Amino acid sequence: MTKWIKIVFKAILGIFELFIGFLVVLVIYIILSSRISPPEVPTVNIGKRVQVGKNHYTLGNNWLKKNDHGIWEMYIEGEPYERGLIYGELAKELVQKQERVFVDQIDQFVPSNVWQQFLRLMLDFFNKDLPDNIPLENQQEIYGISKAFSDDYDYISSKYGRILNYHAAHDIGHALNDYSMVGCTSFALKGRKTENGQLLIGRNFDFYVGDEFAEEKIVLFIKPTKGHSFVSYSWAGFTGVASGLNEKGLSVTINASKSDLPTSSKTPIALLVREILQYASTIEEAIAIAKNKSTFVSETIMVSSKKDGRAVLIEKSPSKTGVLDTNQDVLVCANHYQSDAFIHDEINIDNIKESDSRYRFSRMNQLLQYNHRYGVEDAAKILRDQKDLNGGNLGMGNPRAINQLIAHHSVIIQPALTRFYISTNDYQLGEFIGYDLTKVFKTRKTDDTLRIAADPFLKSKEYSNFKYFKKVKKKITDYRMFNAPLNLSTTEIQKFISSNSNYYGTYDVLGDYFALKGNNSKAVEYYKKSLTKKVVSESTVKEIKAKINYCKK
Repeated sequence: MTKWIKIVFKAILGIFELFIGFLVVLVIYIILSSRISPPEVPTVNIGKRVQVGKNHYTLGNNWLKKNDHGIWEMYIEGEPYERGLIYGELAKELVQKQERVFVDQIDQFVPSNVWQQFLRLMLDFFNKDLPDNIPLENQQEIYGISKAFSDDYDYISSKYGRILNYHAAHDIGHALNDYSMVGCTSFALKGRKTENGQLLIGRNFDFYVGDEFAEEKIVLFIKPTKGHSFVSYSWAGFTGVASGLNEKGLSVTINASKSDLPTSSKTPIALLVREILQYASTIEEAIAIAKNKSTFVSETIMVSSKKDGRAVLIEKSPSKTGVLDTNQDVLVCANHYQSDAFIHDEINIDNIKESDSRYRFSRMNQLLQYNHRYGVEDAAKILRDQKDLNGGNLGMGNPRAINQLIAHHSVIIQPALTRFYISTNDYQLGEFIGYDLTKVFKTRKTDDTLRIAADPFLKSKEYSNFKYFKKVKKKITDYRMFNAPLNLSTTEIQKFISSNSNYYGTYDVLGDYFALKGNNSKAVEYYKKSLTKKVVSESTVKEIKAKINYCKK
Protein backbone atom coordinates (compact mmCIF):
# COMPACT_ATOMS: atom_id res chain seq x y z
CA MET A 1 0.00 0.00 0.00
CA THR A 2 2.86 2.30 0.88
CA LYS A 3 4.40 1.64 -2.54
CA TRP A 4 1.18 2.71 -4.32
CA ILE A 5 0.91 5.83 -2.14
CA LYS A 6 4.44 6.79 -3.17
CA ILE A 7 3.59 6.21 -6.84
CA VAL A 8 0.43 8.32 -6.62
CA PHE A 9 2.28 11.02 -4.67
CA LYS A 10 5.04 11.15 -7.29
CA ALA A 11 2.43 11.33 -10.05
CA ILE A 12 0.63 14.22 -8.31
CA LEU A 13 3.96 15.94 -7.67
CA GLY A 14 4.87 15.51 -11.32
CA ILE A 15 1.58 17.01 -12.47
CA PHE A 16 2.02 19.87 -9.99
CA GLU A 17 5.57 20.54 -11.23
CA LEU A 18 4.31 20.43 -14.82
CA PHE A 19 1.55 22.91 -13.94
CA ILE A 20 4.01 25.24 -12.19
CA GLY A 21 6.34 24.94 -15.16
CA PHE A 22 3.47 25.83 -17.49
CA LEU A 23 2.61 28.89 -15.40
CA VAL A 24 6.23 30.04 -15.40
CA VAL A 25 6.44 29.66 -19.18
CA LEU A 26 3.09 31.48 -19.57
CA VAL A 27 4.23 34.39 -17.37
CA ILE A 28 7.53 34.65 -19.25
CA TYR A 29 5.63 34.61 -22.57
CA ILE A 30 3.25 37.33 -21.41
CA ILE A 31 6.08 39.52 -20.14
CA LEU A 32 8.13 39.15 -23.32
CA SER A 33 5.18 39.53 -25.71
CA SER A 34 3.74 42.53 -23.88
CA ARG A 35 6.83 44.69 -24.18
CA ILE A 36 5.89 47.77 -26.21
CA SER A 37 8.67 49.27 -28.27
CA PRO A 38 8.64 53.03 -28.88
CA PRO A 39 8.26 54.31 -32.45
CA GLU A 40 11.15 55.56 -34.55
CA VAL A 41 11.53 59.30 -34.14
CA PRO A 42 13.77 62.00 -35.63
CA THR A 43 16.46 63.75 -33.63
CA VAL A 44 14.90 66.91 -32.19
CA ASN A 45 16.31 69.58 -29.89
CA ILE A 46 13.49 71.71 -28.51
CA GLY A 47 15.44 73.54 -25.78
CA LYS A 48 14.06 74.43 -22.36
CA ARG A 49 10.96 76.28 -21.35
CA VAL A 50 11.17 79.84 -20.06
CA GLN A 51 9.03 81.09 -17.18
CA VAL A 52 7.70 84.53 -18.08
CA GLY A 53 5.27 84.92 -15.19
CA LYS A 54 3.41 83.09 -12.48
CA ASN A 55 2.04 79.86 -14.01
CA HIS A 56 3.12 81.06 -17.46
CA TYR A 57 5.78 79.33 -19.59
CA THR A 58 6.95 79.70 -23.18
CA LEU A 59 9.08 77.58 -25.51
CA GLY A 60 9.57 79.18 -28.92
CA ASN A 61 6.09 79.93 -30.32
CA ASN A 62 4.53 77.50 -27.83
CA TRP A 63 3.19 78.39 -24.42
CA LEU A 64 1.34 77.22 -21.31
CA LYS A 65 -0.46 79.48 -18.85
CA LYS A 66 -3.15 79.31 -16.21
CA ASN A 67 -6.08 81.69 -16.69
CA ASP A 68 -7.96 83.59 -14.01
CA HIS A 69 -10.38 80.65 -13.55
CA GLY A 70 -7.62 78.18 -12.75
CA ILE A 71 -7.84 76.45 -16.17
CA TRP A 72 -4.59 75.77 -18.01
CA GLU A 73 -4.37 76.99 -21.62
CA MET A 74 -1.73 75.49 -23.94
CA TYR A 75 -0.70 76.29 -27.51
CA ILE A 76 1.54 73.86 -29.44
CA GLU A 77 2.68 73.69 -33.07
CA GLY A 78 5.13 71.60 -35.10
CA GLU A 79 5.85 68.00 -36.14
CA PRO A 80 4.38 65.10 -34.11
CA TYR A 81 7.41 64.10 -32.00
CA GLU A 82 8.37 67.74 -31.59
CA ARG A 83 4.87 68.57 -30.33
CA GLY A 84 5.04 65.77 -27.80
CA LEU A 85 8.42 66.87 -26.46
CA ILE A 86 7.23 70.48 -26.20
CA TYR A 87 4.03 69.38 -24.44
CA GLY A 88 6.04 67.41 -21.89
CA GLU A 89 8.57 70.18 -21.32
CA LEU A 90 5.92 72.86 -20.83
CA ALA A 91 3.60 70.79 -18.63
CA LYS A 92 5.91 68.27 -16.94
CA GLU A 93 4.64 68.96 -13.41
CA LEU A 94 1.03 68.64 -14.58
CA VAL A 95 1.75 65.43 -16.48
CA GLN A 96 3.47 63.90 -13.46
CA LYS A 97 0.70 64.96 -11.09
CA GLN A 98 -1.95 63.45 -13.34
CA GLU A 99 -0.15 60.11 -13.38
CA ARG A 100 0.28 60.18 -9.61
CA VAL A 101 -3.46 60.78 -9.14
CA PHE A 102 -4.27 57.96 -11.57
CA VAL A 103 -1.91 55.47 -9.90
CA ASP A 104 -3.13 56.49 -6.43
CA GLN A 105 -6.68 55.65 -7.49
CA ILE A 106 -5.55 52.20 -8.62
CA ASP A 107 -3.64 51.68 -5.35
CA GLN A 108 -6.75 52.61 -3.38
CA PHE A 109 -9.08 50.25 -5.22
CA VAL A 110 -6.53 47.43 -5.56
CA PRO A 111 -4.36 47.66 -2.42
CA SER A 112 -2.82 44.19 -2.80
CA ASN A 113 0.61 44.28 -4.45
CA VAL A 114 0.08 40.76 -5.79
CA TRP A 115 -3.20 41.68 -7.47
CA GLN A 116 -1.71 44.92 -8.78
CA GLN A 117 1.11 43.01 -10.43
CA PHE A 118 -1.36 40.52 -11.89
CA LEU A 119 -3.58 43.28 -13.29
CA ARG A 120 -0.59 45.07 -14.76
CA LEU A 121 0.59 41.87 -16.38
CA MET A 122 -2.83 41.21 -17.89
CA LEU A 123 -3.28 44.81 -19.11
CA ASP A 124 0.17 44.81 -20.66
CA PHE A 125 -0.62 41.55 -22.44
CA PHE A 126 -4.06 42.79 -23.48
CA ASN A 127 -2.55 45.99 -24.92
CA LYS A 128 0.60 44.47 -26.41
CA ASP A 129 -0.72 45.14 -29.94
CA LEU A 130 -1.97 48.63 -29.08
CA PRO A 131 0.67 50.41 -31.21
CA ASP A 132 -0.59 48.50 -34.27
CA ASN A 133 -3.92 50.28 -33.86
CA ILE A 134 -2.53 53.78 -33.34
CA PRO A 135 -1.25 55.92 -36.26
CA LEU A 136 2.50 56.59 -36.23
CA GLU A 137 1.88 60.34 -35.83
CA ASN A 138 -0.02 59.76 -32.58
CA GLN A 139 2.59 57.29 -31.35
CA GLN A 140 5.39 59.79 -31.92
CA GLU A 141 3.50 62.61 -30.19
CA ILE A 142 2.63 60.37 -27.22
CA TYR A 143 6.22 59.10 -27.02
CA GLY A 144 7.43 62.70 -26.84
CA ILE A 145 5.14 63.45 -23.91
CA SER A 146 6.25 60.27 -22.13
CA LYS A 147 9.77 61.70 -21.84
CA ALA A 148 8.37 64.01 -19.13
CA PHE A 149 6.99 61.15 -17.04
CA SER A 150 8.38 60.52 -13.56
CA ASP A 151 10.82 57.68 -12.86
CA ASP A 152 8.75 56.83 -9.77
CA TYR A 153 6.44 54.48 -11.65
CA ASP A 154 8.94 52.72 -13.89
CA TYR A 155 8.27 49.58 -11.83
CA ILE A 156 4.83 49.45 -13.48
CA SER A 157 6.04 49.65 -17.05
CA SER A 158 8.14 51.83 -19.33
CA LYS A 159 7.08 55.46 -19.58
CA TYR A 160 5.88 54.94 -23.15
CA GLY A 161 4.04 51.74 -22.24
CA ARG A 162 2.29 53.50 -19.36
CA ILE A 163 1.09 56.48 -21.36
CA LEU A 164 -0.26 54.22 -24.12
CA ASN A 165 -2.22 52.24 -21.52
CA TYR A 166 -3.53 55.48 -20.01
CA HIS A 167 -4.91 56.43 -23.42
CA ALA A 168 -6.78 53.09 -23.49
CA ALA A 169 -7.87 53.28 -19.83
CA HIS A 170 -11.19 54.95 -20.69
CA ASP A 171 -12.06 52.13 -23.08
CA ILE A 172 -11.05 49.30 -20.72
CA GLY A 173 -12.79 50.84 -17.72
CA HIS A 174 -15.90 51.51 -19.79
CA ALA A 175 -16.05 47.95 -21.09
CA LEU A 176 -15.52 46.33 -17.69
CA ASN A 177 -17.77 48.67 -15.73
CA ASP A 178 -20.83 49.22 -17.88
CA TYR A 179 -23.29 49.64 -15.05
CA SER A 180 -21.54 52.72 -13.66
CA MET A 181 -20.20 54.07 -16.90
CA VAL A 182 -19.98 57.75 -17.62
CA GLY A 183 -23.42 59.22 -18.27
CA CYS A 184 -22.77 62.03 -20.75
CA THR A 185 -25.59 63.96 -22.43
CA SER A 186 -25.30 66.15 -25.53
CA PHE A 187 -27.42 67.97 -28.12
CA ALA A 188 -27.16 69.73 -31.48
CA LEU A 189 -29.54 72.47 -32.65
CA LYS A 190 -29.90 74.36 -35.92
CA GLY A 191 -32.37 76.24 -38.12
CA ARG A 192 -35.51 77.41 -36.33
CA LYS A 193 -34.13 76.25 -32.94
CA THR A 194 -31.16 78.67 -32.73
CA GLU A 195 -30.87 82.45 -32.54
CA ASN A 196 -28.90 82.77 -35.78
CA GLY A 197 -30.15 79.63 -37.53
CA GLN A 198 -26.66 78.13 -37.32
CA LEU A 199 -25.45 75.05 -35.45
CA LEU A 200 -25.29 75.11 -31.66
CA ILE A 201 -23.77 72.17 -29.76
CA GLY A 202 -23.87 71.48 -26.02
CA ARG A 203 -22.42 68.59 -24.04
CA ASN A 204 -21.65 67.42 -20.51
CA PHE A 205 -18.66 65.10 -20.11
CA ASP A 206 -19.66 63.23 -16.96
CA PHE A 207 -16.36 61.43 -16.48
CA TYR A 208 -15.46 61.22 -12.78
CA VAL A 209 -12.24 59.78 -11.37
CA GLY A 210 -12.22 61.81 -8.16
CA ASP A 211 -12.01 65.54 -7.51
CA GLU A 212 -8.21 65.63 -7.64
CA PHE A 213 -8.17 64.18 -11.15
CA ALA A 214 -10.19 67.17 -12.42
CA GLU A 215 -8.16 69.85 -10.65
CA GLU A 216 -5.74 70.60 -13.51
CA LYS A 217 -7.84 70.75 -16.65
CA ILE A 218 -6.22 71.84 -19.94
CA VAL A 219 -7.75 73.52 -22.98
CA LEU A 220 -5.30 72.53 -25.70
CA PHE A 221 -4.76 74.39 -28.99
CA ILE A 222 -2.76 72.36 -31.52
CA LYS A 223 -1.47 73.60 -34.90
CA PRO A 224 -0.06 70.48 -36.59
CA THR A 225 2.05 70.47 -39.73
CA LYS A 226 -0.52 68.12 -41.32
CA GLY A 227 -4.28 68.37 -41.09
CA HIS A 228 -6.39 71.03 -39.39
CA SER A 229 -5.63 73.11 -36.32
CA PHE A 230 -7.99 72.32 -33.46
CA VAL A 231 -8.87 72.79 -29.80
CA SER A 232 -9.78 70.13 -27.23
CA TYR A 233 -10.55 70.15 -23.50
CA SER A 234 -9.29 67.40 -21.20
CA TRP A 235 -6.38 66.72 -18.79
CA ALA A 236 -2.58 66.76 -18.77
CA GLY A 237 -0.78 64.13 -20.84
CA PHE A 238 -3.87 63.15 -22.83
CA THR A 239 -3.61 63.62 -26.60
CA GLY A 240 -6.97 62.05 -27.43
CA VAL A 241 -10.18 64.06 -27.75
CA ALA A 242 -13.40 63.90 -25.75
CA SER A 243 -14.69 67.35 -26.79
CA GLY A 244 -13.19 69.41 -29.60
CA LEU A 245 -13.56 71.80 -32.55
CA ASN A 246 -11.27 72.39 -35.53
CA GLU A 247 -10.55 75.48 -37.59
CA LYS A 248 -12.87 74.28 -40.38
CA GLY A 249 -15.84 74.33 -38.03
CA LEU A 250 -16.10 70.58 -37.47
CA SER A 251 -16.81 69.53 -33.88
CA VAL A 252 -16.71 66.15 -32.13
CA THR A 253 -17.96 64.92 -28.76
CA ILE A 254 -18.26 61.35 -27.44
CA ASN A 255 -20.93 59.53 -25.42
CA ALA A 256 -20.37 56.02 -24.04
CA SER A 257 -22.84 53.22 -24.61
CA LYS A 258 -23.10 49.68 -23.31
CA SER A 259 -20.42 47.41 -24.71
CA ASP A 260 -19.43 43.80 -25.16
CA LEU A 261 -16.31 42.77 -23.26
CA PRO A 262 -13.24 43.46 -25.41
CA THR A 263 -11.14 40.49 -26.53
CA SER A 264 -8.15 42.37 -27.89
CA SER A 265 -6.78 45.89 -28.11
CA LYS A 266 -8.12 48.13 -30.86
CA THR A 267 -8.00 51.87 -31.53
CA PRO A 268 -8.78 53.86 -28.35
CA ILE A 269 -11.93 55.83 -29.05
CA ALA A 270 -10.38 59.16 -28.02
CA LEU A 271 -7.58 58.72 -30.58
CA LEU A 272 -10.09 57.86 -33.30
CA VAL A 273 -11.95 61.07 -32.46
CA ARG A 274 -8.63 62.96 -32.49
CA GLU A 275 -8.00 61.71 -36.05
CA ILE A 276 -11.46 62.87 -37.14
CA LEU A 277 -10.91 66.29 -35.61
CA GLN A 278 -7.47 66.72 -37.20
CA TYR A 279 -8.26 65.39 -40.67
CA ALA A 280 -11.98 65.86 -41.38
CA SER A 281 -13.84 68.99 -42.41
CA THR A 282 -17.12 67.36 -43.50
CA ILE A 283 -19.44 64.74 -42.08
CA GLU A 284 -18.69 62.30 -44.90
CA GLU A 285 -14.96 62.56 -44.19
CA ALA A 286 -15.62 61.92 -40.50
CA ILE A 287 -17.77 58.86 -41.24
CA ALA A 288 -15.11 57.47 -43.58
CA ILE A 289 -12.43 57.74 -40.88
CA ALA A 290 -14.71 56.18 -38.25
CA LYS A 291 -15.65 53.23 -40.48
CA ASN A 292 -11.99 52.59 -41.25
CA LYS A 293 -11.13 51.99 -37.58
CA SER A 294 -11.99 49.16 -35.20
CA THR A 295 -12.72 50.01 -31.57
CA PHE A 296 -13.17 47.67 -28.61
CA VAL A 297 -15.93 49.61 -26.89
CA SER A 298 -19.30 51.04 -27.91
CA GLU A 299 -19.40 54.79 -28.29
CA THR A 300 -21.43 57.47 -30.02
CA ILE A 301 -19.53 60.26 -31.75
CA MET A 302 -21.55 63.41 -32.34
CA VAL A 303 -20.10 65.22 -35.36
CA SER A 304 -21.25 68.66 -36.48
CA SER A 305 -19.95 70.44 -39.56
CA LYS A 306 -19.95 74.09 -40.57
CA LYS A 307 -19.64 73.07 -44.25
CA ASP A 308 -22.63 70.70 -44.07
CA GLY A 309 -24.67 72.84 -41.70
CA ARG A 310 -25.87 69.83 -39.73
CA ALA A 311 -24.91 67.22 -37.13
CA VAL A 312 -25.04 63.41 -37.08
CA LEU A 313 -24.37 60.59 -34.65
CA ILE A 314 -21.78 57.97 -35.61
CA GLU A 315 -22.56 54.92 -33.46
CA LYS A 316 -19.77 52.37 -33.12
CA SER A 317 -19.52 49.01 -31.43
CA PRO A 318 -16.76 46.40 -31.69
CA SER A 319 -18.74 44.71 -34.50
CA LYS A 320 -20.54 47.42 -36.49
CA THR A 321 -21.03 51.11 -37.25
CA GLY A 322 -24.32 52.96 -37.62
CA VAL A 323 -25.10 56.56 -38.55
CA LEU A 324 -28.10 58.59 -37.40
CA ASP A 325 -28.72 61.48 -39.80
CA THR A 326 -32.21 62.86 -39.15
CA ASN A 327 -31.58 66.31 -40.68
CA GLN A 328 -33.97 67.63 -38.03
CA ASP A 329 -33.37 70.86 -36.12
CA VAL A 330 -32.94 68.97 -32.83
CA LEU A 331 -30.56 66.04 -32.25
CA VAL A 332 -30.15 64.57 -28.73
CA CYS A 333 -27.67 61.99 -27.52
CA ALA A 334 -27.43 60.19 -24.16
CA ASN A 335 -25.89 56.73 -23.66
CA HIS A 336 -27.87 54.48 -25.95
CA TYR A 337 -28.03 53.98 -29.70
CA GLN A 338 -30.72 55.30 -32.05
CA SER A 339 -29.67 54.32 -35.60
CA ASP A 340 -31.21 51.49 -37.66
CA ALA A 341 -28.03 49.44 -37.22
CA PHE A 342 -28.78 49.01 -33.50
CA ILE A 343 -32.56 49.28 -33.30
CA HIS A 344 -32.92 45.50 -32.75
CA ASP A 345 -29.65 45.04 -30.86
CA GLU A 346 -30.44 43.22 -27.59
CA ILE A 347 -27.60 44.87 -25.63
CA ASN A 348 -28.85 48.30 -26.69
CA ILE A 349 -32.49 47.42 -25.90
CA ASP A 350 -31.50 46.22 -22.42
CA ASN A 351 -29.38 49.32 -21.91
CA ILE A 352 -32.33 51.60 -22.66
CA LYS A 353 -34.56 49.61 -20.32
CA GLU A 354 -32.13 49.15 -17.41
CA SER A 355 -29.98 52.31 -17.33
CA ASP A 356 -30.51 56.01 -16.62
CA SER A 357 -29.86 56.98 -20.26
CA ARG A 358 -33.52 57.16 -21.29
CA TYR A 359 -34.34 59.59 -18.44
CA ARG A 360 -31.70 62.11 -19.49
CA PHE A 361 -32.62 61.64 -23.15
CA SER A 362 -36.30 62.38 -22.43
CA ARG A 363 -35.55 65.38 -20.20
CA MET A 364 -33.23 66.90 -22.81
CA ASN A 365 -35.85 66.53 -25.54
CA GLN A 366 -38.44 68.08 -23.23
CA LEU A 367 -36.27 71.13 -22.58
CA LEU A 368 -35.72 71.59 -26.33
CA GLN A 369 -39.34 71.18 -27.43
CA TYR A 370 -40.42 74.76 -26.73
CA ASN A 371 -41.02 77.28 -29.51
CA HIS A 372 -37.83 79.15 -28.69
CA ARG A 373 -34.62 80.12 -30.47
CA TYR A 374 -31.73 79.00 -28.28
CA GLY A 375 -28.44 80.85 -27.73
CA VAL A 376 -25.31 80.00 -25.78
CA GLU A 377 -26.82 81.19 -22.48
CA ASP A 378 -29.81 78.89 -23.03
CA ALA A 379 -27.43 76.03 -23.81
CA ALA A 380 -25.61 76.56 -20.51
CA LYS A 381 -28.90 76.59 -18.61
CA ILE A 382 -29.93 73.27 -20.19
CA LEU A 383 -26.58 71.64 -19.41
CA ARG A 384 -26.98 72.74 -15.78
CA ASP A 385 -30.51 71.31 -15.41
CA GLN A 386 -30.97 69.01 -12.38
CA LYS A 387 -34.67 68.23 -12.73
CA ASP A 388 -36.66 65.17 -13.71
CA LEU A 389 -39.33 65.20 -16.41
CA ASN A 390 -41.80 68.06 -15.91
CA GLY A 391 -39.45 69.63 -13.36
CA GLY A 392 -39.65 66.88 -10.74
CA ASN A 393 -37.16 66.86 -7.88
CA LEU A 394 -34.47 64.17 -8.19
CA GLY A 395 -32.27 65.31 -5.33
CA MET A 396 -28.75 66.55 -6.04
CA GLY A 397 -26.30 64.31 -7.88
CA ASN A 398 -28.85 61.90 -9.35
CA PRO A 399 -27.54 60.26 -12.58
CA ARG A 400 -31.03 60.62 -14.02
CA ALA A 401 -30.37 64.36 -14.27
CA ILE A 402 -28.65 66.07 -17.19
CA ASN A 403 -26.45 67.76 -14.59
CA GLN A 404 -25.27 65.03 -12.21
CA LEU A 405 -22.78 67.31 -10.43
CA ILE A 406 -19.84 65.12 -11.45
CA ALA A 407 -18.87 66.55 -14.85
CA HIS A 408 -15.18 66.73 -15.65
CA HIS A 409 -16.15 69.46 -18.09
CA SER A 410 -18.92 70.89 -20.21
CA VAL A 411 -18.61 72.63 -23.59
CA ILE A 412 -20.79 74.74 -25.87
CA ILE A 413 -19.80 75.03 -29.52
CA GLN A 414 -20.78 77.35 -32.38
CA PRO A 415 -19.18 75.65 -35.41
CA ALA A 416 -20.07 78.35 -37.96
CA LEU A 417 -18.34 80.98 -35.80
CA THR A 418 -15.54 78.56 -34.74
CA ARG A 419 -16.31 79.42 -31.13
CA PHE A 420 -15.58 76.94 -28.35
CA TYR A 421 -16.91 77.62 -24.83
CA ILE A 422 -15.52 75.67 -21.86
CA SER A 423 -16.90 75.35 -18.34
CA THR A 424 -14.91 76.43 -15.31
CA ASN A 425 -15.08 74.99 -11.80
CA ASP A 426 -17.20 73.65 -10.21
CA TYR A 427 -18.38 71.11 -12.78
CA GLN A 428 -20.52 73.04 -15.33
CA LEU A 429 -21.67 75.54 -12.70
CA GLY A 430 -18.89 78.09 -13.07
CA GLU A 431 -18.57 80.76 -15.74
CA PHE A 432 -18.07 79.54 -19.32
CA ILE A 433 -15.12 81.00 -21.26
CA GLY A 434 -15.36 81.27 -25.04
CA TYR A 435 -12.49 81.06 -27.54
CA ASP A 436 -12.56 82.23 -31.16
CA LEU A 437 -10.37 79.68 -32.96
CA THR A 438 -9.81 81.90 -35.98
CA LYS A 439 -8.24 84.55 -33.75
CA VAL A 440 -6.31 82.09 -31.59
CA PHE A 441 -4.52 80.40 -34.49
CA LYS A 442 -3.90 83.69 -36.27
CA THR A 443 -2.41 85.50 -33.26
CA ARG A 444 -1.24 82.57 -31.06
CA LYS A 445 -3.06 84.35 -28.23
CA THR A 446 -6.28 83.88 -26.27
CA ASP A 447 -8.62 86.47 -24.82
CA ASP A 448 -11.52 86.28 -22.39
CA THR A 449 -14.12 88.51 -24.00
CA LEU A 450 -16.60 85.68 -24.65
CA ARG A 451 -18.30 84.74 -21.36
CA ILE A 452 -21.42 83.00 -20.05
CA ALA A 453 -22.34 83.83 -16.45
CA ALA A 454 -21.97 81.29 -13.65
CA ASP A 455 -24.99 79.40 -12.36
CA PRO A 456 -26.46 81.14 -9.27
CA PHE A 457 -26.80 77.65 -7.76
CA LEU A 458 -23.03 77.72 -7.21
CA LYS A 459 -23.51 80.26 -4.37
CA SER A 460 -26.68 78.76 -2.95
CA LYS A 461 -27.35 77.11 0.40
CA GLU A 462 -28.39 73.97 -1.48
CA TYR A 463 -24.98 73.65 -3.10
CA SER A 464 -23.29 74.15 0.25
CA ASN A 465 -25.44 71.30 1.56
CA PHE A 466 -24.42 69.15 -1.39
CA LYS A 467 -20.73 69.65 -0.65
CA TYR A 468 -21.36 68.47 2.92
CA PHE A 469 -23.38 65.51 1.61
CA LYS A 470 -20.60 64.56 -0.76
CA LYS A 471 -18.00 64.68 2.01
CA VAL A 472 -19.97 62.38 4.33
CA LYS A 473 -20.90 60.04 1.47
CA LYS A 474 -17.21 59.59 0.69
CA LYS A 475 -16.56 58.66 4.32
CA ILE A 476 -19.27 55.99 4.15
CA THR A 477 -17.92 54.73 0.83
CA ASP A 478 -14.39 54.50 2.25
CA TYR A 479 -15.79 52.60 5.23
CA ARG A 480 -17.68 50.21 2.96
CA MET A 481 -14.93 49.63 0.40
CA PHE A 482 -11.68 50.09 2.35
CA ASN A 483 -12.73 49.42 5.95
CA ALA A 484 -11.86 53.00 7.00
CA PRO A 485 -13.03 53.60 10.59
CA LEU A 486 -16.38 55.39 10.84
CA ASN A 487 -19.02 55.81 13.53
CA LEU A 488 -21.74 58.31 12.69
CA SER A 489 -23.75 59.85 15.51
CA THR A 490 -27.53 60.24 15.32
CA THR A 491 -27.04 63.98 14.82
CA GLU A 492 -24.58 63.41 11.96
CA ILE A 493 -26.97 60.99 10.27
CA GLN A 494 -29.86 63.44 10.46
CA LYS A 495 -27.69 66.26 9.12
CA PHE A 496 -26.58 64.00 6.28
CA ILE A 497 -30.18 63.18 5.39
CA SER A 498 -31.33 66.80 5.50
CA SER A 499 -28.43 67.85 3.23
CA ASN A 500 -29.93 65.90 0.30
CA SER A 501 -33.25 64.45 1.43
CA ASN A 502 -34.83 64.03 -2.02
CA TYR A 503 -32.03 61.85 -3.38
CA TYR A 504 -32.53 58.08 -3.28
CA GLY A 505 -28.78 57.57 -2.87
CA THR A 506 -28.81 59.29 0.53
CA TYR A 507 -30.84 56.42 2.01
CA ASP A 508 -29.21 53.71 -0.08
CA VAL A 509 -25.74 54.58 1.23
CA LEU A 510 -27.05 54.73 4.81
CA GLY A 511 -28.52 51.28 4.28
CA ASP A 512 -25.05 50.06 3.28
CA TYR A 513 -23.57 51.71 6.37
CA PHE A 514 -25.97 49.99 8.80
CA ALA A 515 -25.73 46.66 6.99
CA LEU A 516 -21.98 46.68 7.55
CA LYS A 517 -22.56 47.60 11.18
CA GLY A 518 -24.71 44.48 11.51
CA ASN A 519 -27.90 46.49 12.12
CA ASN A 520 -29.96 44.78 9.43
CA SER A 521 -33.34 46.13 10.54
CA LYS A 522 -32.06 49.71 10.27
CA ALA A 523 -30.45 48.92 6.92
CA VAL A 524 -33.76 47.59 5.56
CA GLU A 525 -35.52 50.72 6.80
CA TYR A 526 -33.20 52.97 4.80
CA TYR A 527 -33.19 50.74 1.72
CA LYS A 528 -36.99 50.84 1.66
CA LYS A 529 -36.91 54.62 2.08
CA SER A 530 -34.60 54.91 -0.94
CA LEU A 531 -37.16 53.05 -3.08
CA THR A 532 -39.75 55.76 -2.33
CA LYS A 533 -37.55 58.26 -4.19
CA LYS A 534 -36.69 58.46 -7.90
CA VAL A 535 -34.09 55.73 -8.22
CA VAL A 536 -31.54 56.14 -10.99
CA SER A 537 -32.42 53.03 -13.00
CA GLU A 538 -34.28 49.72 -13.10
CA SER A 539 -31.04 47.81 -12.51
CA THR A 540 -30.39 49.84 -9.35
CA VAL A 541 -33.92 49.13 -8.08
CA LYS A 542 -33.17 45.42 -8.47
CA GLU A 543 -29.89 45.80 -6.60
CA ILE A 544 -31.55 47.60 -3.66
CA LYS A 545 -34.30 44.97 -3.46
CA ALA A 546 -31.64 42.24 -3.45
CA LYS A 547 -29.90 43.99 -0.52
CA ILE A 548 -33.20 44.11 1.37
CA ASN A 549 -33.72 40.38 0.87
CA TYR A 550 -30.19 39.63 1.98
CA CYS A 551 -30.58 41.68 5.19
CA LYS A 552 -33.88 39.96 5.99
CA LYS A 553 -32.20 36.56 5.78
